[in-house]
Amino acid sequence: MIIRFSAEQAEHHLVQLATLLIDSVDSGASIGFLPPLGETEALAYWRSVIAEMRDGSRVLLVALEEGVLQGSVQLALEIRANGNHRAEAAKLFVHRRARRRGLAKALMMEVEATARRLGRTLLIMDTRQGGEAEKLCESLGYTRFGEVPRYARSSNGDLHTTVFFYRELA
Repeated sequence: MIIRFSAEQAEHHLVQLATLLIDSVDSGASIGFLPPLGETEALAYWRSVIAEMRDGSRVLLVALEEGVLQGSVQLALEIRANGNHRAEAAKLFVHRRARRRGLAKALMMEVEATARRLGRTLLIMDTRQGGEAEKLCESLGYTRFGEVPRYARSSNGDLHTTVFFYRELA
């Protein structure tokens, strides 16, 4: 089940969120962190997300099965007047134990629906070239609008290309 967490729900599940993030980073996800990711850093990251949830600039969607977090995605809302029609789908990841079951696609479908409900008509996303998220974006009809070589460092220290996508939701 995909649900939108409130800041209070995220606080209640803070340790599970940290565990999910650590698992994703340890398994090679390109989501801004490098392994080994410690619990202190993971908890601090989620606390910063919760602060953005409270100020209205971020939405957190989670895949929850029998009380256990299996995945998440965030919707970063542009709050400035000239961009309040757009948002970014960010930090899409699924725990290793729950992969290959359609959760990433379900999270993306819900992030799009949430964006529409919030009046957003343009969604952007970036990901590592050649990864599963790139294939997912393509399969969901996102348009590739560019790539930047050597944009982000991978877990083995190599620099890799990041691809950028958009999707018009209107």
